[in-house]
Amino acid sequence: MEKNAILGVLAEEVERGRLIFPTSINNAMCTRQKLEDPDCNQDTVIRIIQAEPLLSAKIVAIANSAVFNRSNRKITDVRTAVTLIGLRTVRNLATVIIVQQLAGSQIKADLVAQLWKHSAHVAALAQVIARRITAQDPETAMFAGMIHEISWFYLLAREKYYPGLIDESMADSWNSNDDPDDDSEPDSEITIGTAILHALSVPEAVLKNIVHLWKGYLSFPPTCLGDTLLIANQLAPVKSPFTIPAGYPHHAMHANIDFFIDEATLSDILKDSEDEVLSLTTALCG
Repeated sequence: MEKNAILGVLAEEVERGRLIFPTSINNAMCTRQKLEDPDCNQDTVIRIIQAEPLLSAKIVAIANSAVFNRSNRKITDVRTAVTLIGLRTVRNLATVIIVQQLAGSQIKADLVAQLWKHSAHVAALAQVIARRITAQDPETAMFAGMIHEISWFYLLAREKYYPGLIDESMADSWNSNDDPDDDSEPDSEITIGTAILHALSVPEAVLKNIVHLWKGYLSFPPTCLGDTLLIANQLAPVKSPFTIPAGYPHHAMHANIDFFIDEATLSDILKDSEDEVLSLTTALCG
């Protein structure tokens, strides 16, 4: 079956509500649902987290990153970590764990590792750009950056049921486009990604801005969360293995970035934020 046909079938699947997640992430989804309960107070949150080793480790690691831990005092327990980073970030990280476990179910380890590292770099850069350039909420930007590749993780998980979706010629297949006027592939990817984000109860405002990233149009001047993600995506040193084909708007992105912010200023921002980006990326990838 051709790639376009497979994407069409998968898009129809999710539009009918037939999202199929690996059974390994069911526990993580249940944990996130518990944490989203409005009656779930901090003590209950801490008990839930302490029962989940992966989530506990991630929260403590994030709390020790330069972004949150300005005092450089080593944090070793969940309660202190939750108090420092706040319940909103904790709930966001529970969704990130679902993405990470979805990634962990794949058989194409090299592709998954690259995609995960790319997501972590975009998340780390997005929170800096939100704070320094676009005046967006840094924590929301970090969360959106971490989950913006969710449709690719899902497609990788479904690939074993649809041979040919991602094969040895993946780079040529996904990263080229014979007809730039044919929007069927991006539309299918957006349909799939949007359905997954809805299934994970991602806030509508965040979802809309991730779609803004997928569509690839940078506003001038850049002010919204979607613009923040687009800039972070362009600047991330680890690129996604799934790039936008020639002829789509992402290819003009670098020139647009240079237009609104000079290279020296951008270099200063990235240099000043280097430690933050490194520590947050390490924590997110751990």
